[in-house]
Amino acid sequence: MSQLPPVGASMAPPLHDPRLVPAAVTVWVSTLVGLLWTWWAAAACGVLAAVGAGVLAWRLTRQGTGSHHWLGAVGALFVCGLLTAGPTSVRLHISEHDPLREAARRGPSAQLHVTLTERPRPLRSPGYANRRAGARSVLIPADVERAAVAGSPVASTGRVLLIAPATGWSSALPGQRGTLRGTLAPARHGELTAAVVHVRGPPRHLTAAAWWQRGAESVRSSLRSASQVLPTEPAGLLPGLVVGDTSGLPGIVEEEFLSAGLSHLTAVSGTNVAIVCGAVLLLARWCRLGPFTSAGGAAVALVGYVVLVGYEPSVLRAGFMGAVGLLALVLGRQGSALPALGAAVCVLVLYDPALATSMGFALSVVATAGLVLVAPRWASGLCRRGVPVGLAQGIAVPVAAFLVTAPVIAGMAGEVSVVSVAANVVATPVVAPITVLGVLAAALAPMWSSGAESLVYLAGPGVSWLVSVARRAAAIPGAVLPWPPGWWGGVLALGVVVLLVVALRHRGVRAALVVAFVALLLLIPARLVASPWPPRDWVLVACDVGQGDGIVLATGEQDRAVVVDTGPEPGPMNRCLDRLGVERIPLVVLSHLHADHVGGLAAVFDGRAVGAIAVGPGRTPDWVWRDVVDRASAHGTRVVRVGIGDRLSWPGLRLDVLGPRYVPSEQGDDGTEVNNSSVVLRATTAAGRVLLTGDVELAAQADLLASGADLRAEVLKIPHHGSRYSLPPFLSAVAPGIALVSVGADNTYGHPNPGTLRDAASRGALIARTDTGGDTAIVGIDGQPAVVRRGQSR
Repeated sequence: MSQLPPVGASMAPPLHDPRLVPAAVTVWVSTLVGLLWTWWAAAACGVLAAVGAGVLAWRLTRQGTGSHHWLGAVGALFVCGLLTAGPTSVRLHISEHDPLREAARRGPSAQLHVTLTERPRPLRSPGYANRRAGARSVLIPADVERAAVAGSPVASTGRVLLIAPATGWSSALPGQRGTLRGTLAPARHGELTAAVVHVRGPPRHLTAAAWWQRGAESVRSSLRSASQVLPTEPAGLLPGLVVGDTSGLPGIVEEEFLSAGLSHLTAVSGTNVAIVCGAVLLLARWCRLGPFTSAGGAAVALVGYVVLVGYEPSVLRAGFMGAVGLLALVLGRQGSALPALGAAVCVLVLYDPALATSMGFALSVVATAGLVLVAPRWASGLCRRGVPVGLAQGIAVPVAAFLVTAPVIAGMAGEVSVVSVAANVVATPVVAPITVLGVLAAALAPMWSSGAESLVYLAGPGVSWLVSVARRAAAIPGAVLPWPPGWWGGVLALGVVVLLVVALRHRGVRAALVVAFVALLLLIPARLVASPWPPRDWVLVACDVGQGDGIVLATGEQDRAVVVDTGPEPGPMNRCLDRLGVERIPLVVLSHLHADHVGGLAAVFDGRAVGAIAVGPGRTPDWVWRDVVDRASAHGTRVVRVGIGDRLSWPGLRLDVLGPRYVPSEQGDDGTEVNNSSVVLRATTAAGRVLLTGDVELAAQADLLASGADLRAEVLKIPHHGSRYSLPPFLSAVAPGIALVSVGADNTYGHPNPGTLRDAASRGALIARTDTGGDTAIVGIDGQPAVVRRGQSR
């Protein structure tokens, strides 16, 4: 037990009053243990905390006067321990034994009457993260009021997570009640959610939302409309920066913000709340209003802003802390940030135990603690060394936030952004002006659209700057480092952070880090990343797009290339084209309409001129086909059909269409049928012939062999990511010297198949894989092909 202060010693609270920290830690850790283990573990932790608090109170009482400050802290610990052992443990017990949780393991159908608790969030399916019409499905947390499983009533009032069709559900609002039918599935371990419900069809008997929810949605919708005066990417980003509405945010931008460590800007939290409340308080001071009136105005703005944004964990934490801070302003208290944070953790986790395992809540709390406890000390240290105040704060804040959140991100996400600090330093100066202008635009938009559009236009350069910073930071090689996920990964990252902080005490280490930081800071806006890529004389590059295909063929003309398939996501394909310097794409060929081949289609339109999109006879899945047509139409690009015998030529490239000789039925989406409908191309290049096969399987390969077509090629893109569905006679007919495998690392499909690789290698082919070599180029050396992997010499 820690030593208590002696009788008569000064008991005045320090600048950062830590008295609520033990109570907050007790509530959070106890609830976390209860969710991850079992309910009685939370009860045991709460009882131990209450007993320990009782013992401490007895000892403090015996010490006499002067210990009232510590008695308050012990009292808070005692009360929080009892509340955790009592109500919280009871809620965990009810959730753990909810009949829906047991029923979900069998996967039956169910009919539920629910109350929606949050706004729908788009479900980002691989390849279609930024469809113009939005995601196909949405996620909606809800509370069950009545339930019937397989026709029998079930006594459940627990939480469920709805995976519902976007049609009919995307416009739903918190507080609405409705009836639905769906299939139950087990929820993730460590959550209060009793079951996941795959909803069939639109809601039935949906009640009206409260007037304030309808009003908030009207404001968000008006802001989205006003933002359309900006280009596509800034128009989708501004509502995300201001009110956390990312429904219109292109997938490319979302991924780049994540890689650059800027994704917190679109998750409204303490920074936004501080800017909004701070702007109101500054206005009140300018109007010479008193503290009560100023705090009242800021409180009204705070409540309105929280309702507008929604009840996300980071928003709740920031809103509660903002309320405590305004109360401290009225009472004339200083140094209230840490007590406010402790109170926020206690109240919010006791109110909603599910927050204990929320990554958003954890990041919000940890980042705030770092900004309160660490950043001011580091900023003061920099000022003492002659650094201007503004620059010192601009460096200390993102560095502190990065270091304290890195273990949480590393453990939960399995990756670390090494460009995060520099990107945030460059981005921070424009965040406050954008937020203020955006909030004012949101307030004006429902009443005066022209005025709102003018404010949005003023915010436009700052929003475009953020897009540019994220794009340049994400494009730096090694911007995101993989990290072991889970508890051990978090502990390892914490150890690295501790070692780094200790090392910073040495002048030489500090100087080296400052030099590296400044160099990185200059690299991001200037995009001066030296790279030996692409190699000279490249004729083909298999882009590392993960589990999918993305092939780029040089046409022999500067800045131009033909693209065959675009991978599952826009980001990897976009970066690959950027690295190759491709600005004009005369033709995009989509071999077939599976997500891992067409999901990155948005990337080809990102700042590039596209002549046409070529497809084969397949039109399934139908919704993907409609999406391709709509996207092409939106950019004024033609969609053309290619068939057997077609020939397309450029100065350094000729494409001959050899397949498909198989057309799938228009009913449904049979994976093998769609694969066998892949367009098969023979590309004649300066390095020889290349056979591009899409995902053709056994039947389509047999058809190609039976057709008598000349399949010989120096380079073969092995069909279907090297799956086991490759005919040995087909490989013999092609007789490649190089076999390319476009495949994702650690994929769940077992690609590439070892037998297929052995079969190709036994015929003398050199195997080149994107999962082990990254972007892989074929270059011409004296008319013969050679392989160059990104970053490696020939």
